[in-house]
Amino acid sequence: MKPYSKYFEKIKVRRDPQAELKSHAPICQWDGCEEAGTHRAPVGRMREGEYFQFCFNHVREYNKGFNYFSGLADSEVARYQKEAMTGHRPTWKLGVNGHARSTPDYAQKRSGAAGYYNRVRDPFGMFGGERDPERPRTRKLKTLEAKALETLGLEASATGAAIKSRYKELVKRHHPDANGGDRGSEDRFRDVLQAYRVLKQAGLC
Repeated sequence: MKPYSKYFEKIKVRRDPQAELKSHAPICQWDGCEEAGTHRAPVGRMREGEYFQFCFNHVREYNKGFNYFSGLADSEVARYQKEAMTGHRPTWKLGVNGHARSTPDYAQKRSGAAGYYNRVRDPFGMFGGERDPERPRTRKLKTLEAKALETLGLEASATGAAIKSRYKELVKRHHPDANGGDRGSEDRFRDVLQAYRVLKQAGLC
């Protein structure tokens, strides 16, 4: 006689998929909460890539009041929305980009494929004459890039060398080892790091 029923062996307990996750998760960052922080929530504008760790109930509460554009003027929000329609890439109205020249009526090359050269537009002079060195390469800054330059205290026309120099200066000034543990300086230090990361990813430095 067996000490347990044959049906005992058929009993299966479904594992909780969240149990293992909760055991390795950090504590919820909501003040006073001791639950496992299993859900990520974005920190906010100019802090892209950084997240809070909240429990399920508090991440819902946080998301209800989260506003990415908090603190921005209505004109800046409208500008961001307009740029988002083109993936934040620069655009021009027809006929506005006067630097782009149409192809001439005759071929510039006298060899074999003259007809080909006649059809090709070359506004930057890559295949024909040299590009005008006096004309700087300019593009419209995205909202985050402009904000990053403002954080570093630089103008929109700042060069890559100027950005790197300013970054090094601010890091030395606000580094935790140099400010005696000043909390305000620590926040400023994080803002400088994030601003430089945005500019570097945009290829501006």
